[in-house]
Amino acid sequence: MSCALCPRKCGVNRSKKTGYCGQSDKIKIARAALHYWEEPCISGSRGSGTVFFSGCTLNCVFCQNFEISQQKKGYYVTQYELAEIFLDLQNQGAHNLNLVSPTPFVPSIMRALDEIKRELKIPVVYNCGGYESVETVEMLRGYVNVWLPDLKYYSDEAALKYSGAKNYFETAMEAISKMYSQTGRPVYGKDGTLKRGVLVRHLVLPNMRHDSEKIIAALRERFEPDEILLSVMSQYTPMNRAGEFRELNRRVSTFEYNYVLGLAREAGFDGFSQERNSAEECYVPPFEGE
Repeated sequence: MSCALCPRKCGVNRSKKTGYCGQSDKIKIARAALHYWEEPCISGSRGSGTVFFSGCTLNCVFCQNFEISQQKKGYYVTQYELAEIFLDLQNQGAHNLNLVSPTPFVPSIMRALDEIKRELKIPVVYNCGGYESVETVEMLRGYVNVWLPDLKYYSDEAALKYSGAKNYFETAMEAISKMYSQTGRPVYGKDGTLKRGVLVRHLVLPNMRHDSEKIIAALRERFEPDEILLSVMSQYTPMNRAGEFRELNRRVSTFEYNYVLGLAREAGFDGFSQERNSAEECYVPPFEGE
């Protein structure tokens, strides 16, 4: 079948060759473990049951997880093995099942979730780059409890230059609106973890605070402050190919981060900020496979 899972709609028959995402139709993952470095409402006290999938629908020059997103590191599992991994993470005490960059494998993930729908008692979190098609988001209706999309750029020029993505902002905003239509306002459990809702992540990039300003204004125009959560992230570290772009080859300044964080607060969004020391390579988890 011709792949149309992401907005690129590359049309590749992934049973015969890899698509834009770099993946075939075989499920490939690079890590499955409890993860403690997400937002507090995701990680909680016991950790988020995180599965890192290989490949990506974006091609960000600054990707921290470039080993798996672009260099294809990982190992293959069947949908039945994936289902067992999901249950094992639940048995370890995970607050949720956190699927990182899962878009290339959505049909297989849905089948794995179907296998264990009676046993799985924790929310499913869809952790993605925001560049999603509304059709794929709609496919996942009833499977995903918490949507965790990035919203990286307002500028189409920047999105194309740094992530190879056309019409990124418009595409991501439509996808986020579709996500919200499925979950509604945030719902928390007694333990303070998010059980349902949309948490939008925005990574502050160097020299792009005015782009961030437009993103926050657009979110406020589309959503009431209590309808979504907003996480303003300071963890940008110039990794992968960021050194090829002078304007990206440094960490975000305290002024830049505080400027964007202040805008989010003025807009009234509830959400999360990061400590400035989060911009360290040590926060990238070890990945498995070849």
